[in-house]
Amino acid sequence: MSPVDRVAHLNRWRHRSLIEKAMLALGMLILAVLLPPFPAAAVIAVIMTAAALLGARVPVSVWLACAAGPLGFLLSGAISLVVQIDANGLALAPGGLTAAAGLVARSVAALTCLLFLALTTPATDLVAGLRRCGLPAEIAEMALLTYRFLFLLADTAMSMDAAQAARLGHVGARRRLSSLGSLIANLLPRAIDRARRLEIGLAARGWEGEMRVLTETRPISIAGVTLVLALEAGTAALGVVMS
Repeated sequence: MSPVDRVAHLNRWRHRSLIEKAMLALGMLILAVLLPPFPAAAVIAVIMTAAALLGARVPVSVWLACAAGPLGFLLSGAISLVVQIDANGLALAPGGLTAAAGLVARSVAALTCLLFLALTTPATDLVAGLRRCGLPAEIAEMALLTYRFLFLLADTAMSMDAAQAARLGHVGARRRLSSLGSLIANLLPRAIDRARRLEIGLAARGWEGEMRVLTETRPISIAGVTLVLALEAGTAALGVVMS
């Protein structure tokens, strides 16, 4: 089981209603897009981070590990807004700092919303909720299979990397770079083979296009919904007043 799945199944808010968590995450995500980035985006990021780490008791190490990749892409994109290349070389783009700051603020707020939902709600519950909302069964099952296969692919990559390290493939920068290229080149055929074996296994078990899982529909807490609406209303009011 991946760390994301483990935390999603064992966090403190695992048994809270999906509607409450979706209202909080998606509502704050919409506010992060619509409201001015300062101070609304910063407030949203703080609220969602506190909800995950203090409310749901998501481990800080897992939270940071999940956020590291998107934040790296975000920072690299922000640099491209700040710096421009012209005939005189590198220079600061006019208005680049303001645009980059707004981009970073909105993106971090949106990222905390998505991480909260992913780390407090198992994928099976999300798929079951989408099915109840009318999502076609084929799309829901493909989404669930793709989600599971991504972690199988990551596990395969980790196993290959460990095998290279055992054969001294990580000694020196040149050898490590060569090993990385070999890993990437061999990962795709292994992934295709793993997908083919998965397809054969499902066909052998009589799969007809739907993987049924047991999900429990949990009652909605009036106090929880009220708190979520109050937080979103307060954030929206703060963003409008401070804009």
